[in-house]
Amino acid sequence: MKKITTFFILAVLCSSGNTCRDEQGKQTIKADVIVYGGTSAAVTTAVQVVRMGRSVIVVSPDKHLGGLSSSGLGFTDTGNKEVIGGLAREFYQLIYQHYQKPGSWNWQKQSEYGNRGQGNPAIDGEKRTMWIFEPHVAEAAFEKLIADNKITVYRDEWLDRETGVTRKNNRIISIRTLSGMLFKGNIFIDATYEGDLMASAGVTYTVGREANSVYNETWNGVQKGVFHHGHYFKDNIDPYKIPGDPSSGLLPRISSEQPGENGNGDKKIQAYCFRLCLTQHPGNKAPITKSEGYDSTQYELLVRVAETRWNEFFAKYDAIPNMKTDVNNHGPFSYDNIGENWDYPEASYERRREIIKEHITYQKGLLYFMSTDARLPAWVRETMNSWGYSKDEFVDNGYWPYNIYVREARRMLGEYVMTENDVLNKRPVPRPVGMGSYTMDSHNVQRYVTPEGFVQNEGDIGVRAPKPYQIDLGSLLPEKEECINLIVPVCVSCSHIAFGSIRMEPVFMILGQSAGTVASMALEKRKNIHDLAYEEIKNRLESDGQILQYLPE
Repeated sequence: MKKITTFFILAVLCSSGNTCRDEQGKQTIKADVIVYGGTSAAVTTAVQVVRMGRSVIVVSPDKHLGGLSSSGLGFTDTGNKEVIGGLAREFYQLIYQHYQKPGSWNWQKQSEYGNRGQGNPAIDGEKRTMWIFEPHVAEAAFEKLIADNKITVYRDEWLDRETGVTRKNNRIISIRTLSGMLFKGNIFIDATYEGDLMASAGVTYTVGREANSVYNETWNGVQKGVFHHGHYFKDNIDPYKIPGDPSSGLLPRISSEQPGENGNGDKKIQAYCFRLCLTQHPGNKAPITKSEGYDSTQYELLVRVAETRWNEFFAKYDAIPNMKTDVNNHGPFSYDNIGENWDYPEASYERRREIIKEHITYQKGLLYFMSTDARLPAWVRETMNSWGYSKDEFVDNGYWPYNIYVREARRMLGEYVMTENDVLNKRPVPRPVGMGSYTMDSHNVQRYVTPEGFVQNEGDIGVRAPKPYQIDLGSLLPEKEECINLIVPVCVSCSHIAFGSIRMEPVFMILGQSAGTVASMALEKRKNIHDLAYEEIKNRLESDGQILQYLPE
């Protein structure tokens, strides 16, 4: 009884989202729920908490909300749209409403854009949703959700990962940011791509690829010679500076290490890149110019690829409205900076900034190299020169996306570990709180030299889920013994290859709403998040539009 009373008193004290100062005069912010992160999941979590009558504060290291959804990933990886409900669908309905306004088509007529997307139509008129969009439109939709629900956001506030998390037994009491601000709450949500709050709170997690033997999987671990997409070297390309002479050393961006045996685990992660928003419209195009740190030698491997039958570089310039494109990696040598991010998940903020800067230098340099180097075919240079940065996107960041695409970082090891057996519907999920449907998709992890002496990529996997699958409540919750008031809707408890499907932005929004529901119900019922009755959670989720079971029409 004493434990419940203490919990209730704290809830009342924090329920108004009030501000005070400690003995040292530092600002302390209180709310029922503290959401750490600026991702799409952070927004949907906070909105759900408010709609369920509780106070919430968003503490965002980002100035711009929405994560990758508003940072270039406008060609949404939806999978089966029928299982995207609730606040996630509401977001895509806001996108639809925007593009129904004639004034939204500044550089292109709506009729000229049509309903683009192979197997992924941009517009669903019947359900009033739009799935493909410009970055600034997505950001405006997230900001509308924040404003309409009167949610307070503290931006550019970075968790003190060393000493900023205060715990008492297995409960988080407060978090402090590097600026000195202190945030106190009853329940905390880690909605970051990196899982920084989770890690700083002492919750168990993993990084990298498990061996297949760990969870009885097939598509985890090292996958040499497995080519599910076209992102591999299809011809024999010599990896050495002087062709045929290993003593001359390897060309840049080829590892001297061997990848290991197939099915074995490692601590390596799939490649990152920036999802650029380029345009061909003369009135909106900023030119691609030589950037600081440009080094043409970093792209020697591309020259050798271009001497073969390579012609696929521009195949993932996916059209989004207003004559723009969401640029993704495609082919054996492209925008993915393979092997240069392995230490990012655990790295300090300073080291992460170095990694991000190196990725920017690589990707900007690749654009310039493609547009200027005479060793590339003329058609490549001409095509690249037809594109430029969109001047009306990321206007305060030099037209460059705000966020790097963290496709994978830490993953919690919680109450339930999602594996490929769940994604492939090989076992029942006991307590579903959302659904996914996308292919188990991992980009390349490493680039190495084969025993035959040629360069090759490894780690690119794409295994289709036979039908939409359920995601378990326990994958959002730490073990009860570790923490009883933390929910993790992004760096969920799952294997590397299962995360390859779960990691899609619509799913993060879905799981964010579910996290907000669990947090609010725990406060309402004065229980810990682990002690809620699942049937009550299920009923509330379904009443709010979440899809928990796939029932094809």
